[in-house]
Amino acid sequence: MTINLIAFASLLHKQASIRNSHEAVLSELEKYFTVKFIDHQDIDKLGSNDFKIIFIATGGVERLVIQHFESLPRPAIILADGMQNSLAAALEVSSWLRNRGMKSEILHGELPSIVARVHILYNNFQAQRSIAGLRIGVIGAPSSWLVASNVDYLLAKRRWGVEYFDIPLERVYEKFNRITDNEVGASCAAVASQALACREGTPEDMLKAMRLYRAVKRICKEEKLSAVTLSCFKLIEEIGTTGCLALSMLNDEGILAGCEGDLQSIFTLLAIKSLTGKVGFMANPSMINTRTNELILAHCTVGLKQTEKYIIRNHFETESGIGIQGLLPTGDVTIVKCGGECLDEYYLSTGTLTENTNYINMCRTQVRIKMNTPADYFLKTPLGNHHIMVHGNYEIALNEFMQANGCKRTE
Repeated sequence: MTINLIAFASLLHKQASIRNSHEAVLSELEKYFTVKFIDHQDIDKLGSNDFKIIFIATGGVERLVIQHFESLPRPAIILADGMQNSLAAALEVSSWLRNRGMKSEILHGELPSIVARVHILYNNFQAQRSIAGLRIGVIGAPSSWLVASNVDYLLAKRRWGVEYFDIPLERVYEKFNRITDNEVGASCAAVASQALACREGTPEDMLKAMRLYRAVKRICKEEKLSAVTLSCFKLIEEIGTTGCLALSMLNDEGILAGCEGDLQSIFTLLAIKSLTGKVGFMANPSMINTRTNELILAHCTVGLKQTEKYIIRNHFETESGIGIQGLLPTGDVTIVKCGGECLDEYYLSTGTLTENTNYINMCRTQVRIKMNTPADYFLKTPLGNHHIMVHGNYEIALNEFMQANGCKRTE
């Protein structure tokens, strides 16, 4: 991890004395990071992939800093340990920047706290850089019932750097029809052999589901997609199968895949992956108990690698094709949803996955979660239907990331 300290110091101070004056904080940073000192005059030599911190080394540099306003990193992270009147200058600079709409934060205080904060800010920076430029394929139109899950493609690109691309379902049909059963037979056998059980789905259903997976995967490769959301219900009418297995396998292979053409949820999956390295479970909140503060999430697909065991089923609503009933590990989980047409709102909470349920009138994969915050959010101020669950407690990291990007948290 390399941090570039953009040094601002008064001409009255020599370079050697600057190092000596800030030895404590600089030595501590060098224990954990590769620290590069950059003179403020060389700030434009740094690239967009370089993590930058404004290092206020002395007082009297306020005007010098604001003269480089256009080149300063955004958000502005300012290091000031207080030596040589550095904190006084940092306070003035921070106020000036914020008055001009620029997010600013001063790193100051106990050394372990500064190091911990730099780690968080560095991870935020890396996550933002990893998202920028990613391509999300929208195969078919979003499902008609997702009336509150729209995304403005242009605004999303301006805020996050992601690009949504519309891809007609006809391309899927064309590739699907060219793939033979013989091409996918071995893959079908492998998935079936590792299942705990195979229930409603027939061998023909499995072959069709695997052919669909291959078709969508080829489109993802051709279009260089990092993520895809599939209008899966329309597939049933045309080719007689659902996208549940296809999405499951794509997620396992690192191509994030979501259901029903949900534009907000597929971005949520991307944000989670960029920060945690994990793939989330996209699901419907299917039952809420505000007295016990419990939530049941359910959907007919989940990444096979997220499960401890899985059962091959059919799709719940249509009773056709292949669905996945995954049995997920119990323990800490985080529930997330990014919302708003420009993806500037979010819900975030934690809980404990206590049980894999098996209600006959819900989607196949079902989990009961004991929430750590009031479950009545889902009844009073929900950001739409689908929410994403990821194993582990990532509330602090995800909250920092969303706040750094100017998003509003919904409670």
